[in-house]
Amino acid sequence: MIYAEIISIGDELLIGQVVNTNASWMAAELNKNGIAVVQVTAIGDQQQSIRNAIDEALGRTHIVLITGGLGPTKDDITKMALAAYFDSKIVFHQPTFEHIEKLFGVRNYPLTDVNRIQAEVPEKCIPLFNTHGTAPGMWFEKDGKVVVSMPGVPFEMKTLVVDEVIPRMKEKFALGSIYHKTIMTHGVGESALAERISEWESALPIGIKLAYLPQPGIVRLRLSVSGDQLENLQTAVNNQCLKLGKLIPDLIFAYDDRLMEEVVGDYLKKTGQTLAVAESCTGGYLSHLITTIPGSSAYFNGSVVSYTNAAKTEMLGVPEEIIVSHGAVSQAVVEAMALGALMRFSTDYALAVSGIAGPDGGTPEKPVGTVWIALATMDGVVSKLFHYGEHRGRNIRRSALSALNMLRIKLKEKLPNDPQSC
Repeated sequence: MIYAEIISIGDELLIGQVVNTNASWMAAELNKNGIAVVQVTAIGDQQQSIRNAIDEALGRTHIVLITGGLGPTKDDITKMALAAYFDSKIVFHQPTFEHIEKLFGVRNYPLTDVNRIQAEVPEKCIPLFNTHGTAPGMWFEKDGKVVVSMPGVPFEMKTLVVDEVIPRMKEKFALGSIYHKTIMTHGVGESALAERISEWESALPIGIKLAYLPQPGIVRLRLSVSGDQLENLQTAVNNQCLKLGKLIPDLIFAYDDRLMEEVVGDYLKKTGQTLAVAESCTGGYLSHLITTIPGSSAYFNGSVVSYTNAAKTEMLGVPEEIIVSHGAVSQAVVEAMALGALMRFSTDYALAVSGIAGPDGGTPEKPVGTVWIALATMDGVVSKLFHYGEHRGRNIRRSALSALNMLRIKLKEKLPNDPQSC
């Protein structure tokens, strides 16, 4: 297996001003090509930090990818740090300068001495042509290992990785394969899920790794394996995936990072049915999730965000006496909301959510995180009570996902021969 480390350079990363999306993208791209990333390091704009990071990375990996610090200004010191590290003088690279001249000419920008510096590179590097910018990538080799420096501008870095770096790595190294399979689950938390699948996890073949990736409302299970023959790796992982599907069919809603709203949308398209939504505590978030999916207008008729009691009565026809006697967060009210949405939008299904998102508004009888969700059809209405935590954002997210999951389960009954497949 070939191992890599990513070094991201920039003070802005260390003070939280910029999120390091470059590293996550590169890690995914390297994995797709059989290169395992063992560490991601973020450092500031200091030459000694750069030198130390490269030394440490080369001690544990075959490939070091560096981004950042290649601009034309004085705070961009990566090029000089690399020249010093590889004991290389700086030389002028004419092809890069001609590219810079062409870029500035097309844009009608004046070419300055500062821009000319961009065409200077360490003599011991192989310049990598940057089609989208002025700073070339730089490829260094040392003791059979590779160090590559690229601009931190994402679209410049990505083009260099795809067009220059990966092809050169395939020529230099015998790359294996890495295969990941992600199982999307909903319905229980990480610890409860781990308990349910404990025996299956313990019986996983040597070499297949399992990772738990929890987020509000969802736990992703990632199976990973590496080796030489991709087809064999896929077969081994998919066999385990099938076993897991038989063990927790009630919890698995998709594979390979498919979204709950995407799965529900596919089912509605296949059944040719429609949906409406009535929301209180989720404040439109459920409708937002539904409409993030392209083509959702084929099945989503609309929604009502009935945040106040008056809105529930006036817009959804919820009888005022029910709200007074049961409270806005109650089975009776949420079922009336769902039926009201079903009638007003003339749909096959209607979802309704009413709860106490927090952080205040709770009572001993109905603490923060109490949520009622209802699903209505022309055959009737069903509802379910949920108890979440005290964090407002997580409560909203989990409520919306639980509503979608109620509908997904109902829709799946109509498509017994169309299960989500691993």
